[in-house]
Amino acid sequence: MASPFAAVSLSFFLFSFLSFAQSSTIGVTYISRLLEIQDRERAPPSVQIAAAYGVLHRLLPSHSSSFEFGIVSKEQCGGDSCFMISNHPSSSGHGAPEILITGVTGVEIMAGLHWYLKYWCGSHISWDKTGGAQLLSVPDSGSFPRVQEAGILIQRPIPWNYYQNAVTSSYTFAWWDWKRWEKEIDWMALQGINLPLAFTGQEAIWQKVFRNFNISHLDLKDFFGGPAFLSWSRMGNLHGWGGPLPQSWLDQQLLLQKKILARMYELGMTPVLPAFSGNVPAALKYIFPSAKITRLGNWFTVGGNPRWCCTYLLDATDPLFIEIGKAFIQQQLKEYGRTGHIYNCDTFDENTPPVDDPEYISSLGAAIFRGMQSGDSNAIWLMQGWLFSYDPFWRPPQMKALLHSVPMGRLVVLDLFAEVKPIWITSEQFYGVPYIWCMLHNFAGNIEMYGILDAVASGPVEARTSENSTMVGVGMSMEGIEQNPVVYDLMSEMAFQHSKVDVKVWIALYSTRRYGKSVPEIQDAWNILYHTVYNCTDGSYDKNRDVIVAFPDIDPSFIPTPKLSMPGGYHRYGKSVSRRTVLKEITNSFEQPHLWYSTSEVKDALGLFIASGGQLLGSNTYRYDLVDLTRQALAKYANQLFLEVIEAYQLNDVRGAACHSQKFLELVEDMDTLLACHDGFLLGPWLESAKQLAQDEQQEIQFEWNARTQITMWFDNTEDEASLLRDYGNKYWSGLLRDYYGPRAAIYFKYLLESLETGNEFALKDWRREWIKLTNDWQNSRNAYPVRSSGNAIDTSRRLYNKYLQDPEIYDL
Repeated sequence: MASPFAAVSLSFFLFSFLSFAQSSTIGVTYISRLLEIQDRERAPPSVQIAAAYGVLHRLLPSHSSSFEFGIVSKEQCGGDSCFMISNHPSSSGHGAPEILITGVTGVEIMAGLHWYLKYWCGSHISWDKTGGAQLLSVPDSGSFPRVQEAGILIQRPIPWNYYQNAVTSSYTFAWWDWKRWEKEIDWMALQGINLPLAFTGQEAIWQKVFRNFNISHLDLKDFFGGPAFLSWSRMGNLHGWGGPLPQSWLDQQLLLQKKILARMYELGMTPVLPAFSGNVPAALKYIFPSAKITRLGNWFTVGGNPRWCCTYLLDATDPLFIEIGKAFIQQQLKEYGRTGHIYNCDTFDENTPPVDDPEYISSLGAAIFRGMQSGDSNAIWLMQGWLFSYDPFWRPPQMKALLHSVPMGRLVVLDLFAEVKPIWITSEQFYGVPYIWCMLHNFAGNIEMYGILDAVASGPVEARTSENSTMVGVGMSMEGIEQNPVVYDLMSEMAFQHSKVDVKVWIALYSTRRYGKSVPEIQDAWNILYHTVYNCTDGSYDKNRDVIVAFPDIDPSFIPTPKLSMPGGYHRYGKSVSRRTVLKEITNSFEQPHLWYSTSEVKDALGLFIASGGQLLGSNTYRYDLVDLTRQALAKYANQLFLEVIEAYQLNDVRGAACHSQKFLELVEDMDTLLACHDGFLLGPWLESAKQLAQDEQQEIQFEWNARTQITMWFDNTEDEASLLRDYGNKYWSGLLRDYYGPRAAIYFKYLLESLETGNEFALKDWRREWIKLTNDWQNSRNAYPVRSSGNAIDTSRRLYNKYLQDPEIYDL
């Protein structure tokens, strides 16, 4: 039977079916030798097909017999990777397969399955936390929609689809077991991801490597960070924080990595392994006293605490660097049995080189690569390009020196933040070096409805089709996942899109797929969201600084409010305070919430969502989006409500300050109740998954402390000075609002009201001490939180919408 959904969706696409669209860039020619090697070394077709059937069975066990899979050559695809969808020749027989999907690898087969489910069956696949898979629209076996008789061919316009950020392994993956990893690898395959980072378990490899350089297990206790902070330990930003790592953790993670790699290889993926960046234990300096080892500067510790900061870096030009780099690559090969020949190394990520001489920088880059190449003659260096987007050190001569220090085609750069700040444009295509266009999108796994859908829908195409393009892939390089599913649905699709996407048409199809039916009011709501929260074009980094989750550590006299801000300066207790003084304190202590859209329009979208609830009662994806949208609207309302407290304070209005602060605290409690209505917004799973990896009670305490600390203070503090990274990993999670964010705000308001009642200045140091004590106590507490949602999302959202969002004066920014 033909699908009415397919009839609509096909009118949207500009693909030339069963035609071969050659779109290789200059960059692709540079990596062609590696692509040939990877094709030769890939798992046998039978293994990839079996792995693809495994994904299908886990996703749609009742429909396993409805599909047949097969591997085809690139020649059959016109020279590129592709997938093909056709009606099965035997589909007329009872119980016979109905749809035949073939592809160059298991990943392409899975991408083809996902494409068929999306655009012929109207289904949707996202992470479990963001609503999971909407598969109710998939028809029964025997009734599958037929594609056109000629079949469908979709080619990759560019070879690679990259996934992950170097810190995703801490912000999201820290506590995952094999069950959760298996789901993620399935998700990767369905999205067409063929170039994922594979960083798990590397500490056990390092332990074995350093043992050969006379570094004992005891020496490493202060080197590795705790489980929630391993990413920054690996990059040389910190050492020891949250540790030491138990031997059982090291062994357990290595076993997990071997399972992860095995599945990735079975599906035809190319896992990216780590390489040596120069980060070494302190003991190496004493074992090799003549080696060029320098101590790095402070990275966000309070007062440069040497217990955690100022790690040691082995100069890449030292012969010992190549020895260690070679040993690390070889040890991985020994443990894993194979490699995809691509290695990630970020020596200069938030660690600026000591000298800006281009010749020196070139020698560093060449030596780093030799460390990889000496262990694997076919090695390719994959480097995050984040340093080029924020560090003024990297001017054109320095960039060129690093990028050209490696033979052409043996270095690939991730244009990490290309949807906001594309470096390929300002660097003449990375000065001729192959790169991957990446969407960074999320920092620290913060929960915030945010995106730039137009940039996602056009940026990769513009980069690939630009003059002398060296682009070789697209990628998703977010710091944390399991949020904003619409953004990742579109971005993953860009790995197969040859032309820019009309987002207005795409978003209408998205809402129908996501909920399994077309609801006009919901489509109107999504059109509003597309033009507001998902249309951020101001270029600001979107680290969530909403007041609830990132409470300002500043005297309330210095917080500007819209009604009281005056051109001549601010007034504090009748005394004039210069704007320069105020702005300095604000800059140092209060990063204002990011707002780029009309909150009243988003409130209207929420009203449409709530009004449509009766039609989507059984939809888990709808409930997730409803809770998220209500949370988003209430969070921005809370920011305004906080400013009402501050304004009352600055006007010496005790009654107003007390009234608004109480309303703020009540709102925090109500939001906690709202978040408890969906599994995707619970604190409990994060903490319980940490504890479940422990082997004994001591480890359980350590792992839970790691999990609690990352989402609150993050790094070190003193009794009266908070961490410089406080609230960086903030989360809108039920339990966290009730037991941490709410009590913290209450402490602040207590001192604010005392200041008004006594006429004394705000006791900033006293507030700080009490807040820090609250944080330390909460991080060390052991109280458990629910791992399953409770409450009615629709009723709760409606109640809070009516309670808080009906005041047009306060909620119309």
